Amino acid sequence: MRELAQQLGVNPNTVAAAYRTLRERGVIETAGRRGSRIRPKPATTARGRDHVDVPPGVRDASNGNPDPTLLPPLAEAFAAAAARGDERPVLYGQAAVDPELARHARVAFDADGVPDGPLAVTSGALDAIERVLAAHLKPGDAVAVEDPGWGSMLDLVPALGLRTVPIGVDDEGPLPAEVQQALLDGVRAVVVTARAQNPTGAAVSAARARALRKVLADHREVLLIEDDHGHGIVDLSLHPLAGATHSWAFVRSTAKAYGPDLRLAVLTGDPVSVDRVLGRQRLGPGWVSHVLQRAVVQLWTGGAVDEAAVAASYGRRRDALITALAERGVEAHGRSGMNVWVPVPDETAVVARLLHTGWAVAPGARFRMSAPPGVRITVSALAAEDIGPVADAVASAVGPAPARRYD
Repeated sequence: MRELAQQLGVNPNTVAAAYRTLRERGVIETAGRRGSRIRPKPATTARGRDHVDVPPGVRDASNGNPDPTLLPPLAEAFAAAAARGDERPVLYGQAAVDPELARHARVAFDADGVPDGPLAVTSGALDAIERVLAAHLKPGDAVAVEDPGWGSMLDLVPALGLRTVPIGVDDEGPLPAEVQQALLDGVRAVVVTARAQNPTGAAVSAARARALRKVLADHREVLLIEDDHGHGIVDLSLHPLAGATHSWAFVRSTAKAYGPDLRLAVLTGDPVSVDRVLGRQRLGPGWVSHVLQRAVVQLWTGGAVDEAAVAASYGRRRDALITALAERGVEAHGRSGMNVWVPVPDETAVVARLLHTGWAVAPGARFRMSAPPGVRITVSALAAEDIGPVADAVASAVGPAPARRYD
């Protein structure tokens, strides 16, 4: 910076301010002693744009969507919610969270051991995570995120002017040693997926939760965010970390079990975090529609989704694919949720070979930073008779490519 200031004939503080502005706008990224580099693409360019074009006739196992046949019908729930709104319209100045939704959400949180705390409702899990991060951090702060992890999460952090610090994941969740190192290196926040981790299917076990709580106990000032977007589609018990630090937030989305277009998540946390989220929300959208909130209550209370049956359906397909791949000598992971992660030597080659054989899978580049390559297979669209053909195609694609002849 001093050299550049001398070349330009300006004060070094001016150069430092320019670097700071570039970092906050997502033009450059700073990696400590390794210096600053121009980002390969704008911070607001989503990884989802690196999608696989699915040609006609190719089966799509790449999109990460739930099985539409397992989603509940919405017409009756919305009709009941709208009728209630006709009787008692929601006007300015009323509570942002519908009392019935708050009551049912709190009962569910209590049953899962999530600490008591105030509630907020946001437009999906990512909206909640963004609001919590923005309420606590400033541009340039570091956030520990799972690697591989949710592509939207990896996009969001730099878009907020924050730095991503990758932490490794195995089938039981984030690796405690890597979380501890990130904390020692000064991260201001840690984001953990409780269950159905995207893309690996990891779920935080009881033993891993104890280990992570022990690590976090020495860093109580750090912000902890837990994402339980898999609620309603998993049959593994929740082992929350919430409360391990002074500032925490626990987010539960309706997207996977009840439909992505509902765009609703319930957030609980420490009083300061939730109050900041609600305060900032009042200055923007104000609140999430009470018609939508009441429709979700109707879905929760009307038995629209048999959560055990949904979890079992995804589990059968996921386990069958992992078993079939293992029988063919292919390593795969998927402890919960609707995705299977397959480590591969070359993502581009494997994705291309699978497309050639009629299957589209998601390249791991969407989900990772420094983690080894892999591909994600979503089982939602797979029937029992599809498992063998998919496993055969993956085994063939992961294996050595045919030698090319030069005559």
